[in-house]
Amino acid sequence: MIIKPTAVSLFTGCGGSDAGVIKAGFNVLMANDIIPYAKDTYVANHPETHYILGSVADIEAFPKSDLLVGCYPCQGFSQGGLRKADSTINYLYLEFARALNAIKPKAFIVENVSGMVRSNYKHLLDHQLKIFSDAGYDVKYKVLNAAHYGVAQERKRIFIVGIRSDFGLTYQFPEITHGPDLDAYVTIKDAIGDLPLWPEGEFYDYDFHWYYMSRDRRRDWSEPSKTIVSNPRHMPLHPVSPIMTKLGDDKWAFTTEDKARRFSYREAARLQGFSKDFIFPETLNSSLSMKYKVVGNAVPPPLFEAVAKALPAIWD
Repeated sequence: MIIKPTAVSLFTGCGGSDAGVIKAGFNVLMANDIIPYAKDTYVANHPETHYILGSVADIEAFPKSDLLVGCYPCQGFSQGGLRKADSTINYLYLEFARALNAIKPKAFIVENVSGMVRSNYKHLLDHQLKIFSDAGYDVKYKVLNAAHYGVAQERKRIFIVGIRSDFGLTYQFPEITHGPDLDAYVTIKDAIGDLPLWPEGEFYDYDFHWYYMSRDRRRDWSEPSKTIVSNPRHMPLHPVSPIMTKLGDDKWAFTTEDKARRFSYREAARLQGFSKDFIFPETLNSSLSMKYKVVGNAVPPPLFEAVAKALPAIWD
């Protein structure tokens, strides 16, 4: 019997990080988030994991594990958020550090939006690197693009990875696998070409407001998608929509009167790299907007899998 290395997951959402960790060969012992439908979705897809619903601050004890992963909320750093450098949400990494010091795993992985590297947040990034190093880890960080790792989407995210210092090892980020002179980018057609063009009830079917029309939201079938977001109003366009043309500063328009629509939540999940059999359960917590939210908040599983697989073999 093969004994798999173990992981604990915090700020888990519906499980994009954990789907990647599981494919990388780990057994996830515990997961956690505050969003009820995130738990519903996670448990429907990974019933073997113990999922704690609620604030991580209320968790008093964590199971021992080989790996700790976390994707603490990013609204304060995000281009789509309020971008408040002093927002209290920006300090949830302290809860991750508390778990890190309690568990003392062999390694950890953190994911967050790439905006964390901007100059007005540099002090927060530096503090994270310091407290993780002070906890006894050799720490590295890098911004990765999901499209370079087999995801049908342009999505740049920062990863912070640490290996416990007593191993004397330094983490090396995975080599890019998709792009020029490599494997071809995974395209929108590759990811969702088998799905119906007009899945009624699964996409946000409302008008396109002025802000939506302030930029080009469309990519063709033969390209990776633009970044999948959690707000259905801002979800990128499906390629069935007309091409957009620029009329002026922050003003775009469709080139024809043909129908246009945003990606559905199921298509968004595929473009994030979730499996074709990913389950969206119908529960008391489910709604169209909530399905979009948990998908848009997730980490692309193939990207997290690549980062986890690049960890050295320190699990024995």
